[in-house]
Amino acid sequence: MDIHSRPVLFYRWIVFLLAAGYCLQQLLLGAWSGAGGPFRYLTIWALFLSFYAASRMLALSEHRITRKHEVTAMCAAVLNVMVVFLYWRLYFTDPSLVNGRGPIDWWLQYYLHALGPALQIIDALFFGRVFRRVWRAALPLIIIIGAYVAWAELFVQRFNTKPVGDVTSGLPYPFLNSLEWADRVTFYGVNAATALGLLAVFGIIGAVIYRVWQPQVAA
Repeated sequence: MDIHSRPVLFYRWIVFLLAAGYCLQQLLLGAWSGAGGPFRYLTIWALFLSFYAASRMLALSEHRITRKHEVTAMCAAVLNVMVVFLYWRLYFTDPSLVNGRGPIDWWLQYYLHALGPALQIIDALFFGRVFRRVWRAALPLIIIIGAYVAWAELFVQRFNTKPVGDVTSGLPYPFLNSLEWADRVTFYGVNAATALGLLAVFGIIGAVIYRVWQPQVAA
C-alpha cells in the first residue's frame, strides 16, 4: 500500500496522536516521585522512541521529509517487543515484579504493553516495510540498550531508595534489586542478545512478506 495514500495517512495520524497523548500524560502525570521520573522505566523509553518513529513516518507520508528513518522504526519495533515480552512474562509470574508501585490503570497498562507496540510494529512491518538490511539497526539498538542500563545502574539506583530488594535498592524494576551484580550483568547481556535475535527474526519475516507481497506500481 502506498504510504502516501489516505488509509495509511489516517492510520499514521492515529498512531502519532495516541503516542503523543501518552507521552504528554507521562510528562504531566507520570511517576515523578523519584529521581528520573517515569524515564526510570524502559517502557517509557520505548514509548518516546515510538512517538519519534511515528512522527517521522507521518512526516514521510505527508511529503514533509524524504529520509525514510528505517533504522529508527526498526529500533522502536524491537524495543517494543522486548518491553511487551519482559513485562507480561514477569507480570504473569508475579505482578509485583514489575509493578512495584501497585496496579496501574488498565488504559495505561494495555496501551504501553500491547496496543501501542502493536500499532507501531504493524506500521514498520507492513506500511513502512522497513525491515531491509536489518544489520544497520544492530549498533543503534545496542547503544540504546546500553544507555538504558547505564542510566538505571549509575543514576536511577544511586538517587532512589525504592524499590527495596534483597541485594540492593533503587533500581527501577523490583526484581532487579534482588539480583547480585553478576546476575544483573547476565540478565542485561541475555536481553541484549535477545534484541539482536529479534532484529534478525524481523528481517526474516520482512524478507518473506516483501517477496510475497509486492506493492502495485502505477503504469
